Amino acid sequence: MNTGLLVDDDALFLQTLQRSLAKRGVESATATNAAEALRLAGERSLDFALVDLRLATDSGLDLIKPLRQAQPRIRIVLMTGYASVATAVEAIKRGADDYLLKPTTVDTILRTLSPTADVSPEEPQTMMPLSRLEWEHIHQALAETNGNVSAAARLLGMHRRSLQRKLAKRPGPERKPYDD
Repeated sequence: MNTGLLVDDDALFLQTLQRSLAKRGVESATATNAAEALRLAGERSLDFALVDLRLATDSGLDLIKPLRQAQPRIRIVLMTGYASVATAVEAIKRGADDYLLKPTTVDTILRTLSPTADVSPEEPQTMMPLSRLEWEHIHQALAETNGNVSAAARLLGMHRRSLQRKLAKRPGPERKPYDD
């Protein structure tokens, strides 16, 4: 697992993930759309591809088969913030090797890409607090509705004022589990 392809329409997420993987000695190229991803897959030898389910105008599901044709031995992991059993099953049926829910940690990504990856076992895993997950989900709804709080509240099935109260609060940092 030396060289990979990161495919996501969020340029900031790509840059952050690429930098985090580089700190672990994993080289990667980035693409923000399907055409760019396929071009890079045709030019380089890749060990893995981390592909977002929702790309601006493309679907990560539609990218699985062409990536597999371009690089038969590539390990393909579909990542999404919109997880469902149906999309997980569809991703595996189309040829993905694994499926991850965003947000996730670099340790989890490395473990998914290679069970023998050098992930230090003595470091306790961090847990994403529920408030942080809720915060991420709310912001996904806001992005889907172009920042319209009323429309986002309807999408989330909550009252607009309740959503406004939640937006006024900031979630806490990730926490390490307690030692028993």
